[in-house]
Amino acid sequence: QVQLVESGGGSVQAGGSLRLSCAASERTYAMGWFRQAPGKEREFVAGITWSAGRTEYADSVKGRFTISRDNAKNTVYLQMNGLKPEDTALYYCAAGNGLFMRSRSAYQYWGQGTQVTVSS
Repeated sequence: QVQLVESGGGSVQAGGSLRLSCAASERTYAMGWFRQAPGKEREFVAGITWSAGRTEYADSVKGRFTISRDNAKNTVYLQMNGLKPEDTALYYCAAGNGLFMRSRSAYQYWGQGTQVTVSS
């Protein structure tokens, strides 16, 4: 059982930045960030593989968000710049061995979520 501990959420004004962190108890093939706004489906935000550092991004965050990893700390980060009110959501860290990082089914383990609120 992989344990995931998220941190870094908060409230910020539009245009601001936040960095989310997710510490994993062990590595799987990939790590991902998803988000879920009230009344909406949970959606893929970004993903990264531990070994090669291959990344993928949702079109809505490309150019604003950056996912990275620290192998020594088993920690994945999501740097969020240029935040918009539509980025407001509960952000979840996920770990898994599936090959298709954009799919929720690729992830077997999920964090508890951290709230990001962006005001206009």
